[in-house]
Amino acid sequence: MSRHISTLNLHLEPADNQRLASLCGPFDDNLKQLERRLGLEISYRDNHFQLLGKQAQVDAAAVILKHLYVETQPLKGGKVTDITPEMIHLAVQESRVLEQEDDDSSSPSYGKEVTVKTKRGLIKPRSPNQAQYISNIVRHDISFGIGPAGTGKTYLAVAAAVDALERQEIRRILLTRPAVEAGEKLGFLPGDLSQKVDPYLRPLYDALFEMLGFERVEKLMERNIIEVAPLAYMRGRTLNDAFIILDEAQNTTTEQMKMFLTRIGFNSKAVVTGDITQVDLPRSTKSGLRHALEVLQGVDGLSFNFFESKDVVRHPVVARIVQAYEAFDAAQAESASAKPNRANIREESAQ
Repeated sequence: MSRHISTLNLHLEPADNQRLASLCGPFDDNLKQLERRLGLEISYRDNHFQLLGKQAQVDAAAVILKHLYVETQPLKGGKVTDITPEMIHLAVQESRVLEQEDDDSSSPSYGKEVTVKTKRGLIKPRSPNQAQYISNIVRHDISFGIGPAGTGKTYLAVAAAVDALERQEIRRILLTRPAVEAGEKLGFLPGDLSQKVDPYLRPLYDALFEMLGFERVEKLMERNIIEVAPLAYMRGRTLNDAFIILDEAQNTTTEQMKMFLTRIGFNSKAVVTGDITQVDLPRSTKSGLRHALEVLQGVDGLSFNFFESKDVVRHPVVARIVQAYEAFDAAQAESASAKPNRANIREESAQ
């Protein structure tokens, strides 16, 4: 067993107690999370770290610690950047995908030419699927991002829109989604139009605020450079020089999807995101996103990106939840397909 265990001594320079405290986290929580995720042991004294585990995990942990230590560099005013559990999670996931990339040279490279620049810094993909998604958005007029929650579909689309606006490739950003409750009946909502639809559009606002800041988003919205509206208000419009994002597209009807896709004008891009496993429409209504996947395959100028549970960039348990639901649905489908076969066997034996 010992032949498979490697030890690596790592020295982080320059030695800085505040930066080291940020890296390790309160009560060494960050290091403990790294140990659990990668399956190794980490001990340290001052800025000298010792990593003990399998060679691949040790190498990955060393790269992560070096990268995160760089991230702790003081900001303006001398305040050290705090390393959060989310940053640890994303760094671990990225290291695992990079390891897969080394094993599969045919996979597309990522994190380099497909980074997106915003006022808050560079936003880069965390998996090959995310990299392909951004690349397709750049190269196609209409792109579909389909997959489970937490895979960055909407966030990356908003980032690409902000980047295009900053480069002056477009003149405005338009964000929309169908106003459908998630399995609930909220009834009458008080207030004016904005107050009625804002709860449905909150995820889009959150992404914009994170990338541009609250004040700048407010100013751009006042000038109608950024517009957030329910899908019903798209009918009859022709959108030129715009970046349009349709979020939660699984809750569109077939008519709404056709209406949206035919709004695209000259020098415009559209991104359609959704999760076909979370449709909140009535059972008798077919999802416009499902219908579009059937109708639009092979149409020039369109791209389709399908995300999986391994692309989830939220809390690690989210990926496991998605996998559990996928396994359950697959088992249910297999059981349903087996029932007619058993019935046929009984009929044949009776004859």
